[in-house]
Amino acid sequence: MKNGKILYLMLLVLLSACGKADPEVDAVARVGEKFLSKQELAEAMPQGLSEEDSLLFRNNYIKMWATKELLLDKARINVADDNGEIENLVKNYEKELLIDKYKKALLQQELDTVITEEDMDEYYESNKNVYRLNEELIQLKYIYFSNDLNDKKEVIRLFKSEDSEDLQTLIDRELEFNSFSFNDSIWVSFKDVENKLYFLRDEKKIKKDQFIQKEDSLGVYLLAVRDIRKRNDIAPKNYVLPTIRQMILHKRKLELMNEIEKTLMVDAINKKQFEAY
Repeated sequence: MKNGKILYLMLLVLLSACGKADPEVDAVARVGEKFLSKQELAEAMPQGLSEEDSLLFRNNYIKMWATKELLLDKARINVADDNGEIENLVKNYEKELLIDKYKKALLQQELDTVITEEDMDEYYESNKNVYRLNEELIQLKYIYFSNDLNDKKEVIRLFKSEDSEDLQTLIDRELEFNSFSFNDSIWVSFKDVENKLYFLRDEKKIKKDQFIQKEDSLGVYLLAVRDIRKRNDIAPKNYVLPTIRQMILHKRKLELMNEIEKTLMVDAINKKQFEAY
Protein backbone atom coordinates (compact mmCIF):
# COMPACT_ATOMS: atom_id res chain seq x y z
CA MET A 1 0.00 0.00 0.00
CA LYS A 2 2.88 2.32 0.92
CA ASN A 3 4.64 1.60 -2.39
CA GLY A 4 1.40 2.35 -4.22
CA LYS A 5 1.16 5.81 -2.64
CA ILE A 6 4.77 6.60 -3.53
CA LEU A 7 4.18 5.49 -7.11
CA TYR A 8 1.04 7.66 -7.27
CA LEU A 9 2.91 10.75 -6.00
CA MET A 10 5.74 10.18 -8.45
CA LEU A 11 3.20 9.93 -11.26
CA LEU A 12 1.59 13.23 -10.20
CA VAL A 13 4.96 15.01 -10.19
CA LEU A 14 5.78 13.57 -13.60
CA LEU A 15 2.44 14.64 -15.06
CA SER A 16 2.80 18.11 -13.53
CA ALA A 17 6.26 18.50 -15.06
CA CYS A 18 4.98 17.35 -18.44
CA GLY A 19 2.13 19.87 -18.29
CA LYS A 20 4.46 22.86 -17.94
CA ALA A 21 5.77 24.41 -21.13
CA ASP A 22 9.50 24.85 -21.32
CA PRO A 23 10.00 28.61 -21.93
CA GLU A 24 13.34 27.95 -23.62
CA VAL A 25 11.72 25.71 -26.23
CA ASP A 26 9.15 28.42 -27.08
CA ALA A 27 11.72 31.26 -27.04
CA VAL A 28 13.52 33.23 -29.72
CA ALA A 29 15.99 34.85 -27.32
CA ARG A 30 17.19 34.70 -23.71
CA VAL A 31 18.76 37.15 -21.27
CA GLY A 32 19.70 35.46 -18.01
CA GLU A 33 16.56 33.73 -16.79
CA LYS A 34 14.22 35.77 -18.97
CA PHE A 35 12.94 34.59 -22.35
CA LEU A 36 11.39 36.36 -25.33
CA SER A 37 8.64 34.07 -26.60
CA LYS A 38 7.71 33.38 -30.20
CA GLN A 39 4.17 34.56 -29.42
CA GLU A 40 5.34 37.95 -28.12
CA LEU A 41 7.47 38.45 -31.21
CA ALA A 42 4.58 37.41 -33.48
CA GLU A 43 2.21 39.89 -31.76
CA ALA A 44 4.72 42.72 -32.24
CA MET A 45 5.36 41.89 -35.91
CA PRO A 46 3.52 44.30 -38.29
CA GLN A 47 1.25 42.72 -40.88
CA GLY A 48 2.06 42.63 -44.58
CA LEU A 49 5.86 42.73 -44.36
CA SER A 50 7.96 41.05 -47.01
CA GLU A 51 10.18 38.12 -46.02
CA GLU A 52 13.24 40.39 -46.02
CA ASP A 53 11.52 43.11 -43.94
CA SER A 54 10.14 40.51 -41.52
CA LEU A 55 13.65 39.19 -40.89
CA LEU A 56 14.96 42.72 -40.38
CA PHE A 57 12.14 43.56 -37.95
CA ARG A 58 12.70 40.28 -36.06
CA ASN A 59 16.41 40.94 -35.58
CA ASN A 60 15.88 44.56 -34.53
CA TYR A 61 13.10 43.65 -32.09
CA ILE A 62 15.19 40.93 -30.47
CA LYS A 63 18.15 43.30 -30.17
CA MET A 64 16.02 46.04 -28.58
CA TRP A 65 14.39 43.54 -26.19
CA ALA A 66 17.76 42.16 -25.12
CA THR A 67 19.25 45.64 -24.65
CA LYS A 68 16.30 46.69 -22.51
CA GLU A 69 16.52 43.58 -20.32
CA LEU A 70 20.31 43.92 -19.90
CA LEU A 71 19.93 47.58 -18.90
CA LEU A 72 17.15 46.63 -16.49
CA ASP A 73 19.34 44.00 -14.84
CA LYS A 74 22.16 46.53 -14.40
CA ALA A 75 19.75 49.14 -13.09
CA ARG A 76 18.36 46.76 -10.47
CA ILE A 77 21.89 46.04 -9.26
CA ASN A 78 23.18 49.61 -9.26
CA VAL A 79 20.12 51.74 -8.48
CA ALA A 80 18.80 51.59 -4.93
CA ASP A 81 15.24 52.57 -4.10
CA ASP A 82 15.82 53.06 -0.39
CA ASN A 83 13.21 55.78 0.01
CA GLY A 84 10.64 54.03 -2.18
CA GLU A 85 10.69 56.78 -4.84
CA ILE A 86 10.54 54.37 -7.78
CA GLU A 87 7.83 52.29 -6.16
CA ASN A 88 5.74 55.43 -5.55
CA LEU A 89 6.24 56.53 -9.16
CA VAL A 90 5.08 53.13 -10.39
CA LYS A 91 2.01 53.24 -8.15
CA ASN A 92 1.15 56.79 -9.24
CA TYR A 93 1.62 55.89 -12.90
CA GLU A 94 -0.67 52.89 -12.48
CA LYS A 95 -3.30 55.13 -10.89
CA GLU A 96 -3.03 57.66 -13.72
CA LEU A 97 -3.39 54.94 -16.35
CA LEU A 98 -6.51 53.50 -14.69
CA ILE A 99 -8.08 56.93 -14.21
CA ASP A 100 -7.29 57.95 -17.78
CA LYS A 101 -8.81 54.75 -19.16
CA TYR A 102 -11.91 55.24 -17.01
CA LYS A 103 -12.28 58.86 -18.15
CA LYS A 104 -11.99 57.84 -21.81
CA ALA A 105 -14.69 55.21 -21.31
CA LEU A 106 -16.98 57.77 -19.67
CA LEU A 107 -16.39 60.31 -22.42
CA GLN A 108 -17.09 57.73 -25.09
CA GLN A 109 -20.41 56.89 -23.41
CA GLU A 110 -21.58 60.31 -22.28
CA LEU A 111 -20.00 62.97 -24.52
CA ASP A 112 -22.30 64.70 -26.97
CA THR A 113 -20.31 64.76 -30.23
CA VAL A 114 -23.09 66.20 -32.39
CA ILE A 115 -22.11 69.75 -33.39
CA THR A 116 -24.74 71.76 -35.25
CA GLU A 117 -24.34 74.81 -37.46
CA GLU A 118 -25.91 76.84 -34.66
CA ASP A 119 -23.25 75.56 -32.23
CA MET A 120 -20.46 76.61 -34.56
CA ASP A 121 -22.04 79.99 -35.33
CA GLU A 122 -22.47 80.76 -31.64
CA TYR A 123 -18.89 79.74 -30.80
CA TYR A 124 -17.46 81.70 -33.74
CA GLU A 125 -19.37 84.87 -32.85
CA SER A 126 -18.27 84.64 -29.23
CA ASN A 127 -14.61 83.97 -30.04
CA LYS A 128 -13.95 85.38 -33.50
CA ASN A 129 -11.53 88.03 -32.22
CA VAL A 130 -9.25 85.17 -31.24
CA TYR A 131 -9.01 83.99 -34.84
CA ARG A 132 -6.74 86.55 -36.45
CA LEU A 133 -5.07 85.70 -39.75
CA ASN A 134 -1.30 85.43 -40.00
CA GLU A 135 -1.48 85.43 -43.82
CA GLU A 136 -3.64 86.82 -46.61
CA LEU A 137 -6.55 84.72 -47.87
CA ILE A 138 -8.49 84.94 -51.09
CA GLN A 139 -11.62 83.52 -52.72
CA LEU A 140 -11.35 83.33 -56.49
CA LYS A 141 -12.00 81.48 -59.69
CA TYR A 142 -9.67 81.43 -62.67
CA ILE A 143 -8.90 79.75 -65.99
CA TYR A 144 -5.85 79.68 -68.20
CA PHE A 145 -6.30 78.69 -71.83
CA SER A 146 -4.22 78.70 -75.02
CA ASN A 147 -4.14 81.59 -77.47
CA ASP A 148 -5.16 79.06 -80.10
CA LEU A 149 -8.66 78.72 -78.64
CA ASN A 150 -11.09 79.72 -81.42
CA ASP A 151 -13.86 81.34 -79.33
CA LYS A 152 -11.72 83.32 -76.89
CA LYS A 153 -14.26 86.16 -76.63
CA GLU A 154 -17.04 83.71 -75.84
CA VAL A 155 -14.98 82.09 -73.07
CA ILE A 156 -14.30 85.53 -71.56
CA ARG A 157 -18.03 86.32 -71.69
CA LEU A 158 -18.94 83.04 -70.02
CA PHE A 159 -16.31 83.56 -67.33
CA LYS A 160 -17.50 87.07 -66.47
CA SER A 161 -21.14 86.04 -66.41
CA GLU A 162 -22.99 85.58 -63.10
CA ASP A 163 -25.35 83.03 -64.64
CA SER A 164 -24.97 79.52 -63.20
CA GLU A 165 -25.66 77.96 -66.61
CA ASP A 166 -22.74 79.88 -68.11
CA LEU A 167 -20.49 78.64 -65.34
CA GLN A 168 -21.65 75.08 -66.00
CA THR A 169 -20.81 75.55 -69.68
CA LEU A 170 -17.26 76.44 -68.69
CA ILE A 171 -17.04 73.46 -66.36
CA ASP A 172 -18.19 71.18 -69.16
CA ARG A 173 -15.35 72.54 -71.31
CA GLU A 174 -12.62 72.20 -68.67
CA LEU A 175 -10.58 69.80 -70.83
CA GLU A 176 -9.95 72.71 -73.21
CA PHE A 177 -8.20 74.74 -70.49
CA ASN A 178 -4.58 74.42 -69.40
CA SER A 179 -5.50 75.00 -65.75
CA PHE A 180 -8.56 76.22 -63.87
CA SER A 181 -10.37 76.54 -60.55
CA PHE A 182 -14.08 77.30 -60.45
CA ASN A 183 -14.81 76.94 -56.74
CA ASP A 184 -14.70 80.49 -55.40
CA SER A 185 -16.47 79.61 -52.15
CA ILE A 186 -13.35 78.27 -50.45
CA TRP A 187 -10.62 80.38 -48.87
CA VAL A 188 -7.06 79.72 -50.00
CA SER A 189 -3.67 81.19 -49.21
CA PHE A 190 -2.95 84.25 -51.36
CA LYS A 191 0.73 83.32 -51.34
CA ASP A 192 -0.08 79.92 -52.89
CA VAL A 193 -2.20 81.58 -55.56
CA GLU A 194 0.52 84.15 -56.25
CA ASN A 195 3.05 81.35 -56.75
CA LYS A 196 0.74 79.75 -59.31
CA LEU A 197 -0.43 82.94 -61.05
CA TYR A 198 2.79 84.88 -61.40
CA PHE A 199 1.21 88.08 -62.76
CA LEU A 200 -0.42 88.80 -59.39
CA ARG A 201 2.98 89.90 -58.11
CA ASP A 202 2.70 92.95 -60.37
CA GLU A 203 -0.75 93.87 -59.13
CA LYS A 204 -0.44 96.73 -56.65
CA LYS A 205 -3.72 96.07 -54.88
CA ILE A 206 -6.10 93.13 -55.16
CA LYS A 207 -9.68 94.04 -54.31
CA LYS A 208 -12.97 92.30 -53.68
CA ASP A 209 -15.05 91.64 -56.84
CA GLN A 210 -12.06 92.44 -59.07
CA PHE A 211 -11.71 90.98 -62.56
CA ILE A 212 -8.22 90.52 -63.99
CA GLN A 213 -7.27 89.49 -67.52
CA LYS A 214 -3.65 88.86 -68.47
CA GLU A 215 -2.12 87.45 -71.63
CA ASP A 216 1.33 86.10 -72.36
CA SER A 217 2.91 84.48 -75.41
CA LEU A 218 1.24 81.15 -74.66
CA GLY A 219 -2.22 81.95 -73.42
CA VAL A 220 -4.80 83.98 -71.52
CA TYR A 221 -5.43 84.19 -67.77
CA LEU A 222 -8.87 85.12 -66.48
CA LEU A 223 -9.27 85.69 -62.75
CA ALA A 224 -12.28 86.84 -60.72
CA VAL A 225 -11.71 87.75 -57.07
CA ARG A 226 -14.75 87.11 -54.96
CA ASP A 227 -13.31 88.29 -51.65
CA ILE A 228 -10.01 88.85 -49.90
CA ARG A 229 -8.84 89.03 -46.28
CA LYS A 230 -5.67 90.73 -45.13
CA ARG A 231 -3.17 89.67 -42.50
CA ASN A 232 -4.53 90.25 -38.96
CA ASP A 233 -8.13 90.37 -40.21
CA ILE A 234 -10.66 88.17 -38.43
CA ALA A 235 -10.51 84.75 -40.09
CA PRO A 236 -13.61 83.71 -42.09
CA LYS A 237 -15.74 81.16 -40.28
CA ASN A 238 -15.45 78.53 -43.03
CA TYR A 239 -11.67 78.76 -42.84
CA VAL A 240 -11.53 77.96 -39.10
CA LEU A 241 -14.39 75.43 -38.93
CA PRO A 242 -12.09 72.43 -38.21
CA THR A 243 -10.54 74.33 -35.29
CA ILE A 244 -13.95 75.40 -34.03
CA ARG A 245 -15.16 71.78 -34.02
CA GLN A 246 -12.12 70.72 -32.00
CA MET A 247 -12.53 73.56 -29.51
CA ILE A 248 -16.23 72.85 -28.98
CA LEU A 249 -15.50 69.17 -28.33
CA HIS A 250 -12.63 70.07 -26.00
CA LYS A 251 -14.86 72.47 -24.06
CA ARG A 252 -17.58 69.81 -23.76
CA LYS A 253 -15.03 67.27 -22.51
CA LEU A 254 -13.83 69.61 -19.79
CA GLU A 255 -17.38 70.49 -18.74
CA LEU A 256 -18.45 66.83 -18.70
CA MET A 257 -15.44 65.71 -16.64
CA ASN A 258 -15.95 68.58 -14.19
CA GLU A 259 -19.58 67.55 -13.79
CA ILE A 260 -18.65 63.88 -13.30
CA GLU A 261 -15.98 64.73 -10.71
CA LYS A 262 -18.39 67.04 -8.88
CA THR A 263 -21.08 64.33 -8.81
CA LEU A 264 -18.58 61.75 -7.51
CA MET A 265 -17.50 64.06 -4.71
CA VAL A 266 -21.04 64.95 -3.64
CA ASP A 267 -22.07 61.28 -3.72
CA ALA A 268 -19.04 60.25 -1.65
CA ILE A 269 -19.76 62.94 0.97
CA ASN A 270 -23.43 61.95 1.20
CA LYS A 271 -22.49 58.29 1.66
CA LYS A 272 -19.83 59.15 4.28
CA GLN A 273 -17.15 57.71 1.99
CA PHE A 274 -15.13 60.91 2.06
CA GLU A 275 -14.21 63.20 4.90
CA ALA A 276 -11.62 65.96 5.09
CA TYR A 277 -9.98 66.44 8.50
